[in-house]
Amino acid sequence: MINQMEYLADSMNKLDIMLTTIQQEQFYKYYEMLIKQNEVMNLTSITEYTDVVLKHFVDSLSIVKAYDFNKTTKVIDIGTGAGFPGIPLKIVFSELEVTLLDSVNKKINFLNEVIKELDLQNIKAIHGRAEDYAKPTLLREKYDLCVSRAVANLATLSEYCLPFVKTGGIFISYKSNKADEEIKFSEKAIKVLGGNIKTQVEFNLPGSDIDRNLVVIEKIKGTPKQYPRKAGLASKEPIKET
Repeated sequence: MINQMEYLADSMNKLDIMLTTIQQEQFYKYYEMLIKQNEVMNLTSITEYTDVVLKHFVDSLSIVKAYDFNKTTKVIDIGTGAGFPGIPLKIVFSELEVTLLDSVNKKINFLNEVIKELDLQNIKAIHGRAEDYAKPTLLREKYDLCVSRAVANLATLSEYCLPFVKTGGIFISYKSNKADEEIKFSEKAIKVLGGNIKTQVEFNLPGSDIDRNLVVIEKIKGTPKQYPRKAGLASKEPIKET
């Protein structure tokens, strides 16, 4: 049987992340809560401890390959689901101000329990749609960094995410390695929304042959006020070349 704390620490070490004892305990408690809650609602199909560490925790933190967290204070995680990548980012970079946004209230209730149990500070979980919270009176263009592991094409995700990012800030989308066609399709939408594809960081998750691609999009100008459009349009009718 593996030493669970040692496996977690070693896995994070491969990203040059050195966990404290408290952080290791927080990750393990998060795992326990995730598996327990997964028995009554669908949070993840990945339940084995080593798989959760690799495919959720390490995957969430793999963003350090593309982004320097010394440069940011405010982060929003769109479509956070069970809290990935937002909760792992908060555990490791405790100084961050983190917002978790998801449209499923049961998931937000779970995340609030995690936040309380792990004694995380300066983090909030919000129930709602990106289309609604991107309004100027709420959270529009207030964040240094927006992240999303949500399963949607990049054109759609960009319409959901870029409105939350300050000019000069960054949106990072977690993708599989084979995303070239999707990225090309999204170029028009990203430009219209005020963004520019800065780089892609392709790699295998440490200790595995699982492909990953972090698409880094910089916000170079304000998003036009008509975006994001009303609920459903971003996915049904992605912005594209006409």
